[in-house]
Amino acid sequence: MQANVTGTIYIVDDDEDFRDSMQWLLESASHEVITFPSAQAFLDNFNGEIGCMLLDVRMPEINGLALQQIMQDRDIQMPIIVLSGHGDIPMAVSAMKHGALDFLEKPFDDEVLLRLVDKALKRADEMRHEQGELNEIQICYESLSRREKEVMNLVVTGKANREIAEELGISPKTVEVHRARVMSKMRASSLPVLVQQAARLTETA
Repeated sequence: MQANVTGTIYIVDDDEDFRDSMQWLLESASHEVITFPSAQAFLDNFNGEIGCMLLDVRMPEINGLALQQIMQDRDIQMPIIVLSGHGDIPMAVSAMKHGALDFLEKPFDDEVLLRLVDKALKRADEMRHEQGELNEIQICYESLSRREKEVMNLVVTGKANREIAEELGISPKTVEVHRARVMSKMRASSLPVLVQQAARLTETA
């Protein structure tokens, strides 16, 4: 059985037998797997490589929900599949509300898990791509001069060159020059693209 997508799968579960079983299953499907016996072990050893996570919700010291919150606080972004026992379903639902991709109730069918892992790794790949695009937008934005940033921030609100000129105390012709430089430096093919870029920058500010 060959994996459809690549990426590291992090298993965080305090049950050693379960970790070993899941590692064998996933590696037999050609996935790269790293296991951790606790949330703290993951936090201490995570190397920053985006992948997906199989996360047990009920663990001593730091449970799955707490780890999920710590990851959000540290901006560790990856798709999480929450694993729950029968009595842990309310916790799993709570984890879903806080951004987990899906949850599985133990025991579960191996094929169901493999399908979910493929889905999670595809989402992780999309997140890598989105982060790369955002990094490029941020680099382009930092290349703008202070005045060009001012012009861009007003352009994306829909203001015309004359309105921008009045607000900044410069000529409409100067606004036109700055606007052209903004479009070029931001590599924006149109005003809607520039507006989308500005929105993404605002979301991460």
